[in-house]
Amino acid sequence: MNSDKSEKTIYSIDSVAAGYKHEGEWLKSTLRPVVQPIYNTSIYFVPSSAVAEAIISEKEPGYLYARLCNPTNDACADIIAQLEGAEGGTLLTSSGMAAVSLVLLTFLKSGDHLVCQFPIYAGVIKFIEGILVGTNVEVSWVDSNELVETFEKAIKSNTKMVYVESPCNPKMSVQDFSLFGELTRRHPKLLVVVDGTFASAYLQQPLKYGLHISIHSCSKYMGGHSDIIAGCVSFANEELMRKARWHLSLLGSGLSVTDASLLHRSLKTLPVRMEKHSINAMHVAKFLAQHSKVKAVYYPGLESHPHYKIAKSEMKSFSGMISFEVIGGKEAGIKLVESVRLISLAVSLGGTGSLIEHPASMTNAGPLMSEEGRKKGGITDSLIRLSVGLEDIDDLISDLSQALEQL
Repeated sequence: MNSDKSEKTIYSIDSVAAGYKHEGEWLKSTLRPVVQPIYNTSIYFVPSSAVAEAIISEKEPGYLYARLCNPTNDACADIIAQLEGAEGGTLLTSSGMAAVSLVLLTFLKSGDHLVCQFPIYAGVIKFIEGILVGTNVEVSWVDSNELVETFEKAIKSNTKMVYVESPCNPKMSVQDFSLFGELTRRHPKLLVVVDGTFASAYLQQPLKYGLHISIHSCSKYMGGHSDIIAGCVSFANEELMRKARWHLSLLGSGLSVTDASLLHRSLKTLPVRMEKHSINAMHVAKFLAQHSKVKAVYYPGLESHPHYKIAKSEMKSFSGMISFEVIGGKEAGIKLVESVRLISLAVSLGGTGSLIEHPASMTNAGPLMSEEGRKKGGITDSLIRLSVGLEDIDDLISDLSQALEQL
């Protein structure tokens, strides 16, 4: 910590998450609340039309209409921006998909080319194929197990963006941010976007490697309690953020103040939660790796993972997401997820309680991804996705053990 009071104090990200006070309008109040208040108002008084014009044109800071900005959201966004190392700031959105669609619609136009990892979250694939392609944006898909060299080979003269998930949903491949940073220096007009939902902004910060935009579904680890739907987008520079902020106001997909307050609350425990998720997941991954009824385990914290060294170099710890394949195909996979007792059979991830699902019949089922798409992405009928929660590790392993014994 820098103790020179003549300069702005720089804190670690643990301190930022736990208790940093956003230097906004609420701290100028004589009340000085310790917890950020919820500004449950849609409009704000202005002393004159000239002030309103200055706020709208961004010549002066201030608040006018809650769809444009509000102090509750700004305080939460400021914390995330500091966690991310986002010099351009952070925007909060009404969902993870709102964050993704904001980025794709803001920075891609007719005639542009997108290089995108495959597989990624099935909803994003559907958005790209069902909406973005309809705006005359060309897309090239690159296998998630490939590294930056393959992405670079796919770049064309009209390529404007490379989009990756790391760790990837659901096979847990990891991308090398330092090499993607070198890619941006070789192609200075190219935007590199990372969805880091599976890691959270605590475990990794891709913008620090020279990448441009970081996305999270805050419904997952950032929110961490399975009680909000939210998203965020963080930017490497203010120019990118200003363009996206204008589009966000027009799309009307900003986060509600109530959910922003809940998200702000959740960030206070993000460091301790992510460390516990990671510790538990490592124990579970090692247990699964030696079990006779499990034929493959995908967890970046295992040395057997093909991207283990990359994950170790750029992540504080390895998060709580594990995928694994059981012997016995689809029937065994479904039997397993329906046999757990402590763990909940449910979609989504990142909450305090452990969640398990069968991707081929749930998050990557027919309406979201075709059988051909699942085969292309390595999403087999026996694949299980497990979000390891904060329960006692012995209880978790006991639950998985009794469910596996039923196969």
